[in-house]
Amino acid sequence: MDRKHNKSIVPYAKELRKNMTKEENHLWYDFLKDYPIRFSRQKVLGKYIADFYCAKAKLIVELDGAQHFREEGRKYDAERTAYLDAYDLTVLRISNYDINRNFSGVCKYIDTMVRKFLHH
Repeated sequence: MDRKHNKSIVPYAKELRKNMTKEENHLWYDFLKDYPIRFSRQKVLGKYIADFYCAKAKLIVELDGAQHFREEGRKYDAERTAYLDAYDLTVLRISNYDINRNFSGVCKYIDTMVRKFLHH
């Protein structure tokens, strides 16, 4: 996998960056943008685009809306996670509900996981 560049989906990633969901905006502007360890948003990783990616911790943060809890969404997410796992990347799945109802808890969880994977 060429994790750094997949020209065919770069324009789509740029579009997603411009049109982030309310929850993605909240997490980015209110936590990850100024987090001491660099995160990228809408990062192309092989044939997928990760919502947020921390290269140092090899960690992906995915925000899940309702479509991810339907059968086809769960199947797609499982395939995607397996693909990324094969490259020693860890995927954290966080629901939009948690972003909206427990933002500080989500931030603490992400911080804990980043610190855990930095020490591996």
